[in-house]
Amino acid sequence: MSKTIDFYHQNAGFLIEQYQSLTFEQVHQSWRAYWPLTSKSDVAKVLDVGAGTGRDALWFAQHQCDVYAIEPAAALREFGQRYTQDCFDKITWLDDKLPELNSITELGIRFDCILLSAIWMHIAPKLRERCFRKLANLLAPSGQLVISLRHGDFNDARVAYAVSVEELEQLAKKHALQVNAISSLDTDELGRSSVQWQTVVMQLPDDGTGDLIKIRQIIVNDAKSATYKLALLRTLLRIADAYPGAVLERKNNKVKLPLGLVGLYWIRQFKRLIDIDINGFGIQQSNASKKGLGFVKDAGWNKLKHLTADDLAIGAIFIGDEAKALQTAIRDTLTTIQNGPVTFIYQGNKSNTLFQIERQTLRSTPTLVLDLETLTSFGHFILDESLWECLRLYSSWIEPLVVNQWIAEMRRYKCNEERGIQLQTYYDCLKWIDESHDTRDVRGKITHLQQAGYELKSVWSGKRLQADYQVDHCLPFAYWPNNDKWNLLPASKIENNNKRARVPTKRRLSESRERIVNWWQIAWQTETEQNRFFDEAILSLPHLPLTCRNFDDVFQSMGLQIYGVKSRLLVGEW
Repeated sequence: MSKTIDFYHQNAGFLIEQYQSLTFEQVHQSWRAYWPLTSKSDVAKVLDVGAGTGRDALWFAQHQCDVYAIEPAAALREFGQRYTQDCFDKITWLDDKLPELNSITELGIRFDCILLSAIWMHIAPKLRERCFRKLANLLAPSGQLVISLRHGDFNDARVAYAVSVEELEQLAKKHALQVNAISSLDTDELGRSSVQWQTVVMQLPDDGTGDLIKIRQIIVNDAKSATYKLALLRTLLRIADAYPGAVLERKNNKVKLPLGLVGLYWIRQFKRLIDIDINGFGIQQSNASKKGLGFVKDAGWNKLKHLTADDLAIGAIFIGDEAKALQTAIRDTLTTIQNGPVTFIYQGNKSNTLFQIERQTLRSTPTLVLDLETLTSFGHFILDESLWECLRLYSSWIEPLVVNQWIAEMRRYKCNEERGIQLQTYYDCLKWIDESHDTRDVRGKITHLQQAGYELKSVWSGKRLQADYQVDHCLPFAYWPNNDKWNLLPASKIENNNKRARVPTKRRLSESRERIVNWWQIAWQTETEQNRFFDEAILSLPHLPLTCRNFDDVFQSMGLQIYGVKSRLLVGEW
């Protein structure tokens, strides 16, 4: 398809004139009854795949839809961005293409309408099932997939393949979509006698809860002699929600994650539970009171008791004995995960496990940086792509169930029951991040810079910071607990109190871009600070390369993450 994309790029001039000679209503009249309906209180999300000049994207935006416009041909995309500038706060342009759709997939957004207008004929038949699956997985419940079919060849360098309604009907049936409408053959609006058009409208009839049923089985019904199954599920929920950049590969309906990240997050969530001192020891995690935990050993865990859960953050650096002990603890943890929940969480036959592990053997190093490269060196954790997307989409609903079930399991263990541990203590030990939000580093940096003579300003208004300034979580902590440096921004007390637990609008974020990037550049200047900043961003923001060292790229990805979190968690705008 790259040859065809190149044609659209090289010949953008005459194609733009051609596309702009027609209106949305002329091109899409055949499925008018299914055009997305929207209002200020119920905004439809539209994905325009192969958005071209932005003609259709602009129409959707002018009718109050939130639009994501994908266009791989650079010249068309650049024109489209200019053409739709008046609606820039309603349209997000992305350089993406079928069948990968990597950029849009990483956002975790589900769409009420997905439009492929004059695209399907360019997709090779051997790729069409994969493309269709990707598109179907991006639909919201009751969402519509609209595909127009071009019948007729090209007389230029563009590559096209035969299309048919029957093919789409078969794909729809296979992926549980119902066909709502098939238009009759329409003549070409540009007057080409050899070309006819047909449109097929398909719909996802329900929320496809098959993966939710699997998760509920793990939470409620699976036999548990310890809390390990719940611990692994919560580990994956936290990674899915916080780290879109953790996906190393999507292939054959599977997702690969850094195995070291799974081990690290397992340790983080157990840290408070095990290291707390209640009458001499921590909270029991199995019904075998005399049997220790497989991942708590002298050479690893027990040498790290002076560290808190929050010390084990992405970008942190450990040296000497701490580095070796943490690497040992991660390896011990991975053995426990592999021999325990990965082996015993299955569907039907015991060989049909939901998760797989590919481990790599490596020696301990004297220095350990908790970045993506290091965490990947431990190996890969593998699960179904559909299950991963389910964890991402529904994490805010699933995690409280996991926590409550985990507490119920711990309270029935005899040793915990005998000590009369308070319910609040269980909840406190399962907190993910300290409630203080840990803005101390940023406050210390502000003080240091002010003492050095910098006149610091609020990123939102540009007004000089006063003594009662506050540190704002751009993505609100209440919805998305994250203390990464890119997410912590200086603001006035009034602004922060007005913003509350909301995300900035697209317009406000755009107007604040220069001030935000300038703050990052001033605040995080040393090599160590920048390494930490970018290591955090690469994992927690979508579509950043492993080698990213560009603040502007981080800002762009931050914007995408804001739109994704807003959509998934229904966060209000400021």
